Amino acid sequence: MKIKDITSYLESIAPLAYQESYDNSGLIVGNQNDEVTKALISLDCTEEVVDEAISKGCDIIISHHPIVFKGIKKFNNKNYVERTVIKAIKNNIALYAIHTNLDNVMGGVSSKIAEKLELVNHAVLSPKSGLLKKLVVYVPRANVEEVRQALFDAGAGSIGDYDQCSYNTAGYGTFRPLEGANPTIGEVGAQERVEETKIEVIFPQQLERQVLVSMLAAHPYEEVAYHTIALDNNLQYVGSGAIGNLEIAMEAQDFLAYLKEKLNLNVIRHTKLSDKKIQRVAVCGGAGGFLLNEAKRSGADIFITADYKYHEFFDAENDIVIADIGHYESEQFTQELLLEIIQKKFVNFAVLLTGIDTNPIKYFI
Repeated sequence: MKIKDITSYLESIAPLAYQESYDNSGLIVGNQNDEVTKALISLDCTEEVVDEAISKGCDIIISHHPIVFKGIKKFNNKNYVERTVIKAIKNNIALYAIHTNLDNVMGGVSSKIAEKLELVNHAVLSPKSGLLKKLVVYVPRANVEEVRQALFDAGAGSIGDYDQCSYNTAGYGTFRPLEGANPTIGEVGAQERVEETKIEVIFPQQLERQVLVSMLAAHPYEEVAYHTIALDNNLQYVGSGAIGNLEIAMEAQDFLAYLKEKLNLNVIRHTKLSDKKIQRVAVCGGAGGFLLNEAKRSGADIFITADYKYHEFFDAENDIVIADIGHYESEQFTQELLLEIIQKKFVNFAVLLTGIDTNPIKYFI
């Protein structure tokens, strides 16, 4: 196994293009062509976690939070970030982070919370836009099937639970090969009229290069007429948070007890409870306060997230219950999620969960 075998698979599920602009997901330390034999999974990458990786013979640490988040100009052991990175480098341990890109996919961090709470029909709470493009290409009638299949094989034409989606319009094209051209159809100096089909397909923008390369390789023309268009459509399976329903509505007090049990919580900070039962539930792993209005618009009875400040609780305005369960607590099952993802693909690769509690916040109960 090489590092790139693991990271490429993880990025096929949670592409780096889906991370937020402030984030630093991806391979932070290491060479993608280095061989690895054992991985350690942790929510955070700390000195203790690196020590654990050394003791257990792990040569890569896959964490949710990136150890290097802000720019670093010097590495001289002056803080825990620099010490952690230096120790990893000295012991030839690769560091990989899969952070907001895993937050922003269906089946990611928030979906895992929804699964733990046994929510049904859950979906992305706030789908992202601006991640889709459309390709329009003109193809001679005899080559349509070949070019269209090449586009599908490159990842174009997938929409939600459907693939091989395209729109095709019959027409004709005209062209005149000039001196120096080597036309597939026609002769230099003579205008040609060819029966063509306009193929239109949608694709995620991060696949643009491979889609275009595949299309051009399959297309018979020397000069291919095509263009791409950026779309504003939401990508329903990519975005922040999750929204779903309890099969049976619960009294608010009973739901908080249920929440505490299911997520193994020490404490829940919440706004005033009402007499309204809880059935529609919005969740977001980590600091999700920016999604409050989306939670309200979705009709959620409660919004479960972390890192709420005092004055932000007033924003509930008695329209919804805000439940702050803690940052670590909201993301603790991400380790389990990553283990499941990797083991499902690489059945013979050794993957371990950290035994270290990296939560920097402790509770006196």
